[in-house]
Amino acid sequence: MVVKNISFRISLLAVSAVVLGACSTWFGADEAAPLPGKRISVLLHETGLTPDADKTDENAQIRLPAPSPTPDWPQSGGYANHAMHHILAAPRLNKVWSVDIGSGASSGSRFTTSPIVADGLLYTIDTESVVSAFDAQSGKRIWRRELTPDREDDGHIQGGIAFENGRVFAGTGFAEVIAIDGKSGKEIWRRKVSGPIRSAPTVRGGRVFATTIDNRLHTLSVHDGVTLWNHSGSQEDTILLGTASPAVSEGTIVVPYTSGEVVALKVENGRQLWATSLSSGRKANASSMIAQIRGNPVIDRGRVFVSSNSGLMASIDLRTGNVIWEKNIGGYQSPWVAGDYIFLITGSQELAAAERSSGRVIWVNSLPNFNNPDTREAPIVWNGPILVSDRLIVVSSEGAAVAISPYTGRVIGSEKMPDGVSVPPIAAGNSVYFLANNATLAAYR
Repeated sequence: MVVKNISFRISLLAVSAVVLGACSTWFGADEAAPLPGKRISVLLHETGLTPDADKTDENAQIRLPAPSPTPDWPQSGGYANHAMHHILAAPRLNKVWSVDIGSGASSGSRFTTSPIVADGLLYTIDTESVVSAFDAQSGKRIWRRELTPDREDDGHIQGGIAFENGRVFAGTGFAEVIAIDGKSGKEIWRRKVSGPIRSAPTVRGGRVFATTIDNRLHTLSVHDGVTLWNHSGSQEDTILLGTASPAVSEGTIVVPYTSGEVVALKVENGRQLWATSLSSGRKANASSMIAQIRGNPVIDRGRVFVSSNSGLMASIDLRTGNVIWEKNIGGYQSPWVAGDYIFLITGSQELAAAERSSGRVIWVNSLPNFNNPDTREAPIVWNGPILVSDRLIVVSSEGAAVAISPYTGRVIGSEKMPDGVSVPPIAAGNSVYFLANNATLAAYR
């Protein structure tokens, strides 16, 4: 499907997949210490990526910091820097409630951003630009607000939502940023921007940062929506539907553009600090010719970790922009950084663990990537991962949630979702939340 809007084409990757069987205690028990020796993927007996490390090497054994409580997940990627580390939840997860949030995915619309959690409420935006608030403990709907402007009834491109200081900030496909009271759902202000918003905004320090499909970053005041400054990247004619939100930390905003550009700016005035490009890398298929950065960049301890659809991932010094390392292990999902390690789903649907310092690959596990592996028909797309209490959780477009050991890559268990899942799960308040394509939101704790 191609969506046309102010002369920009958005290429939508339509996918289908197979479902892994459900397990009653799919989150699994505690993982024993990994055994030495060569490990073979239990999901698919073929991989395009090979580990750089020998698992018999003591230095290759993954050791993670203990999981810690995370009460909120207030914006795309968790916090503004998108570094969530190791989140605490129950050792076994069971579904406690599910609700219908509104309009689901269809041939003309897709979910591109996950829900958020803040101050005891869970917020969603459906494919018809309706924002809803639910009690995070019970799933009871508190309020709903339709964001579609008057005289507009089609052309929905899902943007996303973020939360700060009692307000929800929504970016929409109708080229608007809207501030909403988090408790009542009352609209506070609404501002037009240069084009449809293609991702969830990022909010930090009294500023709302929103990117549009014409590759412009708009910086607005959280108080009244007044424009503080803007920045423009190189324009691209063809992009994937859904893309990354900027990351903010240490007075710097890192903006990923659909051109493969990564630009660092001062948050107070938009002055450019550095820029680099992730437009090259291995070209495994036609879609990898698009250099777009679709996964959120992560800022962690002075480093930026970012992955492009063209198959390149890089570690960049936040202050100078110097590239510390580059690896051909990129994809269109957000990398997950925890301790001294990075976990990532590659463009070839491989879940990989790599060292934070060097990018050295520790283990690789190929996820099922076709409904029919023999004919390579009906591709499967995986989303995630998130790291929750010694479990990497990934979800598939076919409707499987799978728990995998971060230490070995071994599958621990799986759970069937109500429908295919196109956005990563989130974790907050000892719970994990999944949003399925049929608009079912499910809570596990």
